[in-house]
Amino acid sequence: MKKYSGIWPVAPTPFHPNGEVDYDGMKRVLNCMIDQGVDGICILANFSEQFLITDAEREALSRLSLEHVAGRVPVIVTISHYATHIVLQRARLSKELGAAMVMMMPPYHGALLKGTPDQTFEQFTKVGEVGIPIMIQDAPLSGVELSVPLLVRMAHEIEMVKLFKIECPQAANKLRALLEQGGEAIEGPFDGEEAITLIADLQAGASGSMTSAMIPDQIKPVIEHFLAGRTDQAASTYARVLPAINFENRQCGFRATKVVMEEGGVIQSSFCRHPIPSLHPQTKAGLLELLKPLNPVALNWGK
Repeated sequence: MKKYSGIWPVAPTPFHPNGEVDYDGMKRVLNCMIDQGVDGICILANFSEQFLITDAEREALSRLSLEHVAGRVPVIVTISHYATHIVLQRARLSKELGAAMVMMMPPYHGALLKGTPDQTFEQFTKVGEVGIPIMIQDAPLSGVELSVPLLVRMAHEIEMVKLFKIECPQAANKLRALLEQGGEAIEGPFDGEEAITLIADLQAGASGSMTSAMIPDQIKPVIEHFLAGRTDQAASTYARVLPAINFENRQCGFRATKVVMEEGGVIQSSFCRHPIPSLHPQTKAGLLELLKPLNPVALNWGK
């Protein structure tokens, strides 16, 4: 068993229909996630629409979330930014507020500004000096290739680099190579992408998953069965929820969780800031039709 395991979903950021952050709704989101039985919560990630949130809102959401969760589960704060100076400010604030760890993508901005392997190593090294555990997010969104040798070097040479969320294509192969070359330094190999490749990633050695907050209560048993050696039960449990996971991943993205939480009375609105469009009514109906037989916590939490 790895030190870090289980399901650590991303919290959505609720907005009022006028586009303002719904801070009371954020508290309800966090309460709902804790009732989902999550092992940890990640805030301000891509599935939190972090790229549509101002710096002032980021700080307010960080303070509110950490104060409201109040240690009930560990909280990860996403701090990614191209500028190392800004990443360090975010890391220090997260530590000051009591975050359990921070999550970072490599430095990038747009399609062409990308940190070199050395620059990426230097940025993570400086954040490591802040003294808070780091999860490296290996996501296609950055457009930066994080090679296995670079990840292993960071795991061995930067004490605070402990977790790895691998969500690149063929994630299982990368997880397997990472564990083979990194050994015990890879304390938390995690699956991503809404768990659409969860079984393959668990087979490769993943100890946990960072999904959306749509159905973590339905996905957590898959991880628990697998890590306990009950692979047949893990497979059958996964097969039951895979159609919903696939629909979320391929048709909805981060909008799915907000639609479900609105339907379940967790939040008042599934609004996403422009230029993100609302889900098509047929897509929304299709998602809810798949979810109702599963009876997930978020679909009934506020009713």
